[in-house]
Amino acid sequence: MSETRRRPHAALAGTAPVLPAVDGEWLEALGAKALHAAVNARVKAAVALCRDVHPHLPEPAVWCDLRGKGAGQAHFGRGGLRFNPRLLEENRQAFFDEVIPHEVAHWLVWHLEDGPSFRPHGREWQTVMVRLFGLSPRVTHRFDTSRSSPAPFRYRCHCRDHHFSARRHANAKAGQEYRCRHCRGRLCYIDRVD
Repeated sequence: MSETRRRPHAALAGTAPVLPAVDGEWLEALGAKALHAAVNARVKAAVALCRDVHPHLPEPAVWCDLRGKGAGQAHFGRGGLRFNPRLLEENRQAFFDEVIPHEVAHWLVWHLEDGPSFRPHGREWQTVMVRLFGLSPRVTHRFDTSRSSPAPFRYRCHCRDHHFSARRHANAKAGQEYRCRHCRGRLCYIDRVD
């Protein structure tokens, strides 16, 4: 295998980011169907940029079917990228500027030689984010997820309230114990908040 396929940081040395900016006014004016088509086009543009490093990178399928708090996901079992339609609708510019390149960077790193053994947000992924997309390699987003991931079940520890989804609440009722990350206190059910 070539050094390019083995080490993305070597291939990206001196590369200038070239993923074009997206006009915010145009983006905000798009309806749901056109927005999803624009997501597909942005993924294609990012993959085309990645093919300078990895010419045989396969084209990922794209779905807008992700739920919960996650903005995007590279799903290698399904062979594509998933995006959260609620968070996309509410955070269009950030999706096009950060989330789509973030997931395409995962797609590229996974398809490198030894890619599946690399850490998801490790050095290789960070290198792609910085040198290919010109972005800070942030692991998490800062979107308001209250509408995309309703968590109506209130639990309490020693220091604060916690909100659980229906699934996590069912797990707690079935005997799963949850503890606060801050005070390490056991989380106890209080009530349902709707």
